[in-house]
Amino acid sequence: MITDPIADYLTRVRNAVSAKHRMVEIPASNMKRDITKILYEKGYILNYKFEDTGNQGNIKIALKYHPVSKLPAISTMERVSRPGLRKYVNANELPRVLNGLGIAVLSTSAGVITDKEASKLNVGGEVICYIS
Repeated sequence: MITDPIADYLTRVRNAVSAKHRMVEIPASNMKRDITKILYEKGYILNYKFEDTGNQGNIKIALKYHPVSKLPAISTMERVSRPGLRKYVNANELPRVLNGLGIAVLSTSAGVITDKEASKLNVGGEVICYIS
């Protein structure tokens, strides 16, 4: 039984990147789908595919690497808010990851968005994770 599915998602992607895998397959949920879409829009992953098999489904993610140096696009993925200790921020105290080079994923009333989008919409929420 997985007690924190978002931490499991981040760990699977982090492990696949460190093992230099091309693809990673993860059990799906709505929050994981939203995080995957954000990773694709911000250029951290090459592509993704949602497969509906049975009642839960899977997410297949194609990881992105630099063509010459073979370095991964994702260097760090860190879970911030967890089931035992939730981390909420107001619109005026949104976190900055790597001085603006990384992204913070937030769950807000406007949906799952990045810190920059939350700043534009002037909304706060739960900080899910930091990605750089």
